[in-house]
Amino acid sequence: MKLYRHPLSGHSHRAQLFLSLLGVPHELIDVDLKARAHKAPEFLALNPFGQVPVLDDEGTVIADSNAILVYLAKKLGRIDWLPEDPAAAAKVQKWLSVAAGDIAFGPAAARLVTVFGANLDAEGAISRAHRVLAQIDAELAGHDFLVGARPTIADVALYSYVSAEPEGNVDLSDYAHVRAWLSRIERLPGFVGFEKTAVGLAA
Repeated sequence: MKLYRHPLSGHSHRAQLFLSLLGVPHELIDVDLKARAHKAPEFLALNPFGQVPVLDDEGTVIADSNAILVYLAKKLGRIDWLPEDPAAAAKVQKWLSVAAGDIAFGPAAARLVTVFGANLDAEGAISRAHRVLAQIDAELAGHDFLVGARPTIADVALYSYVSAEPEGNVDLSDYAHVRAWLSRIERLPGFVGFEKTAVGLAA
């Protein structure tokens, strides 16, 4: 498998982390966002939205980080990471929606301002980040991972940007359950870290 990514992209790390946790051999192909390689015709042929990451599984091309998580879990039959039980599957989907919504417009947006120099409302993004952190912290008060006692792709989808929140001037010190959850994920076999420091770049 080939993963087209940028090393400082939380969305890219989401896909890379899951590949590593699954022990799937893969080739990382860095896309030069600063040179706008993600908007070049050859990349747009892979993903017309012009965004990383993109997974190429011997010609099966999957764009969107959450879609990549679902694809990998389904392809490999990993019901431990994406349950078949309707209620558990719905809970996973809820958190994938949070990753695409509240996380994208909160923690990810706050980090885009400080790390990539994006022209966004930093104060609003930080406020949204704290709201979603409070919700995640409350959820984790009752169990070790977002959907119960073991990790699922819901945890993978949220990890990267939550772990990088301090880069967006979002303090995690008030969220003890979140911090413990981050540590649990980082102890999982196959965990791979996320490069969390960069000098200006607009995606």
